[in-house]
Order: sequence, then C-alpha cells, then structure tokens
Amino acid sequence: MNNFQKIINKLEAQLESLEIEDENIILRSEKSIKLIKQALKRIRLKVIQSSFSNKEEEIIFFKNIKPKIFSKLIYHAKLFNIESKRPRSSDKSQVKYFNEQIDKLQNYFNENLEFYHYYRRGDTFLDEHYFLRGKSDIRLFSDSFYFYTDEEFSTSHDCSVATIIAYDLLMIHLKKEIDKLENNSNHISLQYLQKQSKMTWTSQKVSLIELIYAIHSTDVINNGNVDIKEIACIVEQIFKIDLGDYYRAFLEIRMRKKGRTKFLDSLKESLEKRMSEVDN
Repeated sequence: MNNFQKIINKLEAQLESLEIEDENIILRSEKSIKLIKQALKRIRLKVIQSSFSNKEEEIIFFKNIKPKIFSKLIYHAKLFNIESKRPRSSDKSQVKYFNEQIDKLQNYFNENLEFYHYYRRGDTFLDEHYFLRGKSDIRLFSDSFYFYTDEEFSTSHDCSVATIIAYDLLMIHLKKEIDKLENNSNHISLQYLQKQSKMTWTSQKVSLIELIYAIHSTDVINNGNVDIKEIACIVEQIFKIDLGDYYRAFLEIRMRKKGRTKFLDSLKESLEKRMSEVDN
C-alpha cells in the first residue's frame, strides 16, 4: 500500500504545481489528464504484477485508493469538456450554463441514490460484491465499462466511487464560478456593517461554516429563499473573516465518518449546561 501512496503523493505534488503555474483551466486540465493517466498506468502494473494479501486489502484499494486517483481523471476530463463549451457571452448566460451543468451532475446522484447513500454512510456489508474483482454479477448495477473491459484492474463499483468524488469537486468548482460571475454583476456592499461591527470569530472557520449550512438548511431566513453564498457573505462581513472555499469545507464535513455536526452538538451541550446552571 505504501508504494501506491508514493505514486499518489508525487501526482498530487505535480497537480499542485500546475495549479500555481497555469491559470488557464483548459490547458491545466489537459496537462493534468496526462499526469494522472501515467500514474494510473504505474499503479495498474503494480496491482497486476503482485497480489493483495487478503480480501480486506483488495477492498481498501478498490474502495479508497484507486478512486482517489481515478476521480482526478474524471474531474479533469469533465472540467475540460465543460470549460471548452463555456459560453463567451454575458455573465447571465454563463451562470445559466453552469447551473445546467450542476443539474446534470446532480442527476447522476439521483439516479444512483442507493449506492450514493451506501458510500456516504460508510457502509461495508456489500463491499465484497462492490470492491472485489471477479464479482461479475450483472444484476449488481455498474455504470462503468472498465468493469467489463479491464477485469484485472476494476471492480463493479470502484468507478462509481471515483465519479461521486469527482462530481462533488466539479459542483464546488461550478458554484465558485457562479459566485464570481454573480458578484461581478450584483455585488452586495456591506462596508458600513463591517465598520460598525466589533465582533470577530475566534473559533475554527469550519465551525462557522457548519453553522451557516445548518441555518440555510432550516429555511429560517426568507422562508428558505436565500442562497448559501448570501448568508456566507454577510457572516464574513460581520465577523471580519474570510471563509475561503466553504463549498469544499462542507464536502469535508459531509465526509466525516463520525460526528458530522461536531460544532452544533457542542452548541447544544453548552446551552443545556447553561440552562442547568441557571436552574440550580
């Protein structure tokens, strides 16, 4: 497994260098695809030349390790395609185009909801069917032709995991691009509010992001007719904080295996403790 990790670390370093060096998304994705394909070829060769010690090791590889790399290939291939067809006209038409792409990505999750929830919940009871080679049961849904054409390096659902990871990242990218376009055409000025406020956020950014998403999820502002970015923008101004890539941060919150609402749980505990102290 360590040999695989070395290849992954080298690839991630190369991709990070491209992020810094090349601002052109299309060219960067093109270069990234070449690097990822090379890394996948090296890993495939290692898998074919040496066998896994046991079933558990094979499951870990096809559920976690291969999708980590393969998702990057799917991400950059889709990103290249999306950006190549991006309208060069008004901001409004670009926003419409990106929202249409988000809908297409969301359709994939909707069409594969059962496996999506299985993976997101961290379930394992079907892992031997999904992530071991040679389990060629056509009744188990698989959207990957690699499963049929490269049985030595594929299982029925490793590509599905990679697709989920890639599409999550694509949705983050698209939402960020929409934010940029909408902020250019409809910038909300809160300078006065920022000057008046003396409050600063002194906990972790991820805790504030968790709180923002919780507020947005309850529809308590404008009966739910408000976008997450509007809430985030106001909160940033009030607390004089840059939340950074809060879409990606929310993805990491969702990926937590235990305690996905750690900050909200601590708020509840603190409030109940205060109430108990007042009652005594």
